[in-house]
Amino acid sequence: MMNFKNKTIFITGASRGIGKAIGLRLAKEGANIVIAAKSIEENPKLGGTIFSAAKEMETAGGRALPVQCDIRFTEQIENAVQQTIAHFGGIDTLINNASAIALTSVETTTSKAFDLMHDINVRGTFFVSKACIPYLKKSENPHILNLSPPVNLDKKWFGSHVAYTMSKYNMSMIAMGLAEELKPFKIACNCLWPRTTIATAAVRNLLGGQKLIERSRTPEILADSAYFILKRLSVAYTGHCFIDEEVLAQEGITDLSKYAVVPGNDLFPDLFL
Repeated sequence: MMNFKNKTIFITGASRGIGKAIGLRLAKEGANIVIAAKSIEENPKLGGTIFSAAKEMETAGGRALPVQCDIRFTEQIENAVQQTIAHFGGIDTLINNASAIALTSVETTTSKAFDLMHDINVRGTFFVSKACIPYLKKSENPHILNLSPPVNLDKKWFGSHVAYTMSKYNMSMIAMGLAEELKPFKIACNCLWPRTTIATAAVRNLLGGQKLIERSRTPEILADSAYFILKRLSVAYTGHCFIDEEVLAQEGITDLSKYAVVPGNDLFPDLFL
């Protein structure tokens, strides 16, 4: 079982939402959190910057390094990783959380939206992983965790938003490929996905507004799930697509009411499950 004290966790897109919640959860355990994200000025619709997130993580009990990084650009990825090594001396865990979403049909998907989803979700995840691998190899319990779903070939997940589905499944395929490729180095590589929608800015702004938020769970359910996955021995747990509820059930946690935005509300199932 891993202790997170002074362990360095590199999280993409950690200025808000799920990435920030995971950072805060691990900061509570004394971890060093690298907030690799784009926001250095507050967007009122989204909230949060790398600096405000860093402050919260230090208040929670960790150390934080805010690094402005747009993972569409490999030179920015390299720079973020080098800043991490200079500041904390290594990387123990990588969380590929940054993601773009557009739930559009082929006819209504713009080339800009298509490229953004593939540049961030696929290419970004691939090259952030590549940049971190040499340092993960030196860690005693190294993990990569992608926030992406189990690959489900049911046509209904392709019919409405094939561009987004392809990009998220690619993140999961990267994880499965790395799980196999990095086995000799005892680096675990897994995916984590929620059973229900999660109350984030993306859900509020892009998917269903306040009504859907009220039928969602808070990002803390993924934060707690990530905590339990990353505590596990990397040699024993690799190549899985974990669902948050199942991870918590394995830890004996079955009462999930505290994660509901509105306790007792009918929860909305997430995509791909």
